[in-house]
Amino acid sequence: MRRFALPGFVAGTLSALVATAGATAALPAWAEAPKVVVSIKPIHSLVASVMHGVGEPVLLVRGGASPHSYTMKPSDAKALSAADLVVWVGPELEGFLEKPLKANAPKATRLTLMEQKGMTLLQAREGGAWEPHDHGHEGGHEGGHDGHGHKDHDHKDHDDDHDELNSHIWLDPANARAIVTATADALAARDPADAEAYRSNADRTLQAIDALDAELKATLAPLKDKPFVVFHDAYQYFEARYDLSAVGSITVSPDRRPSAKRLSAIRAKIAGLNAACVFAEPQFEPTLVRTVVEGTNARTGVLDPEGADLPEGEALYPTLMRNLAASLRGCLGA
Repeated sequence: MRRFALPGFVAGTLSALVATAGATAALPAWAEAPKVVVSIKPIHSLVASVMHGVGEPVLLVRGGASPHSYTMKPSDAKALSAADLVVWVGPELEGFLEKPLKANAPKATRLTLMEQKGMTLLQAREGGAWEPHDHGHEGGHEGGHDGHGHKDHDHKDHDDDHDELNSHIWLDPANARAIVTATADALAARDPADAEAYRSNADRTLQAIDALDAELKATLAPLKDKPFVVFHDAYQYFEARYDLSAVGSITVSPDRRPSAKRLSAIRAKIAGLNAACVFAEPQFEPTLVRTVVEGTNARTGVLDPEGADLPEGEALYPTLMRNLAASLRGCLGA
């Protein structure tokens, strides 16, 4: 039977009437939507936009928690066990989900975004200091656009070494487009009755992403040749898209403390290139950033690649991207 999304005030009134009457019956079947679980906030934002007016996806990693160090809760396991569709980036990012997906959601459709055809992927960079515009280390994927070592990914060519690929794919709006399209396809296949709504929402979201991309290109154009250092290598897709000049990261992974040798190499890079700024992240201890900039002329700023301080929902993705651009412009002095 075809389902119809209830306007917010109608759904709220109906729920209130049910509660007041002490009824235990659920809303009618036609008001239900596929149960969708999403791993992290930026992806949840894009999925919520595709589901607009049909249903609300459930988010696992809430608030300021990081997928790099997340521990599953009983409520997460319960949500997975009820899921019709689970959307995640992949084991490269949400390693905490690998076993629960098999144990708690064996029958759910699993949309692994890094395996979707057309997704542009970059290899993770090695070492603490990189060369300017080095958006892929030697031996990385070739092809793609702008000479940044991009590759249009076909999951058939994907190997099992999850340590080599940078997993922060949503920070390239072209990848956000691919995420939206893949989500709409998966939802339409799971819920044909609402396929038209998913397609329409996807088209609207793609137009908004294109406008956002053009806006960010104009905002970030003056920063092309300004070197900076990030907390960890989360921004490579953003850098490559907008031709930015990150020259190193303090740590390989946010849950691992960098060695003294790495910190020394980063400090030398900052001094040698007169790097304008070193960026911390809101989820992690800023002491390391203060240690790295000590004795240099670099300023400090904050970049948030996952929207830790933002409320979840459809508005999160464009807000996150604009915040990154604003932080870069503010700290780099443009």
